[in-house]
Amino acid sequence: MLVQETTGLIVIDVQGKLARIVHESEKLTLNLEKLIRGCQILSIPIIWAEQNPKGLGSTIAKIEKLLIGQKPIEKYSFNAFDNETFKNAIIDSGKKQWLICGIEAHICVYQTAMGLLLNNFEIEIVTDCVSSRSKESIDVALNKLQNKGARLTNIEMCLYELIKDSRKEVFKEILTLIK
Repeated sequence: MLVQETTGLIVIDVQGKLARIVHESEKLTLNLEKLIRGCQILSIPIIWAEQNPKGLGSTIAKIEKLLIGQKPIEKYSFNAFDNETFKNAIIDSGKKQWLICGIEAHICVYQTAMGLLLNNFEIEIVTDCVSSRSKESIDVALNKLQNKGARLTNIEMCLYELIKDSRKEVFKEILTLIK
């Protein structure tokens, strides 16, 4: 089970033209907005990465505007955990459970999740918040990640799991966000 006090969110490479050509890109963007807002409501820390931003472009405006006051971690390795700044941000957060979202599921999301798994972090892939250029690549990535020990979740499931109780003050705010 996810625990609010030990969970963080990783947003991977929602950048430039690629973010607009992945499978169900509009739905992905809407879902990412909900997930990020939900995590902010719950005070879940967010670590944000960009793959080669000079080549791929920066994070799309709809996502970047939600992360005001934060800076993306620039990376060039597909596995963000190979980047010292990213690795230090993960370790310094003190969180052991990580929700992962972003693109592409079969490349940077997959390799980053594996990097964290191999370093004894608990990983949950938010399945309605990841994408690739093809549905087949998403399916392969999720299957392989699950076989390697990652767990799968979706926006509604993870946010309600973090809230745990409908009597909490934030429940109505999350409910409004989800519906």
